[in-house]
Amino acid sequence: MQYDGLAWLTALVALLIALLAARVLFNLGWLLGWLRGTLGLAFAALAGVVGLAAYDLTRYSPLPQDKPLVTISFTAAGEQRFEATLLEGGRERQVTLEGDLWQLDARLFGWKGLAQLIGLQPGYRLETLSGRYLAIEQQKLALNTPQALAASPYGVDVWRWVRNSGRDFLLFNLQPARVNYLPMAADAVYSVSLTPTGLLAQPMNQAAQQALRDWQ
Repeated sequence: MQYDGLAWLTALVALLIALLAARVLFNLGWLLGWLRGTLGLAFAALAGVVGLAAYDLTRYSPLPQDKPLVTISFTAAGEQRFEATLLEGGRERQVTLEGDLWQLDARLFGWKGLAQLIGLQPGYRLETLSGRYLAIEQQKLALNTPQALAASPYGVDVWRWVRNSGRDFLLFNLQPARVNYLPMAADAVYSVSLTPTGLLAQPMNQAAQQALRDWQ
């Protein structure tokens, strides 16, 4: 009997709570306020994402006409260690690489369909510059990580979103591009240009030419 009485008492409390909940729920004022608040927060979040997407797009530059995308020069900074200086338009930056070879990854942001017809110009963004050792044993022990040359804020990456979606929306032509491994050497200078077949690196001085001959 004791537990039956406790059960009935608990059921009565549950009924009172249910009646209170029904009274609150059927008062539409709070519901409309909650919906307005939720919708407002959703639009604010959407505005933030779209704003970050707009900022991400500013990280791309128009493809230069009749000149390289970037010039890369190397200065020895120790044994199998180099300071790479990248000159991209009027911008200069430096990264440190370890190893014997260098590789450059970039993104191409192209247009097609209506976007191309209205004159939108293709662009690009340099992504990473990385080094590696020729010796397999050294490479296995190396802690080399690609040096980031660009980043999307808070993971808002328009290029990657469209690529991963598998849809180009009849507007985008997005492609990765790469300069495969070439030798690093003290005072070597390379220019990197875009050709119909992809990125092309060319030696710009005697040190780079000699490094290519020795490597091949």
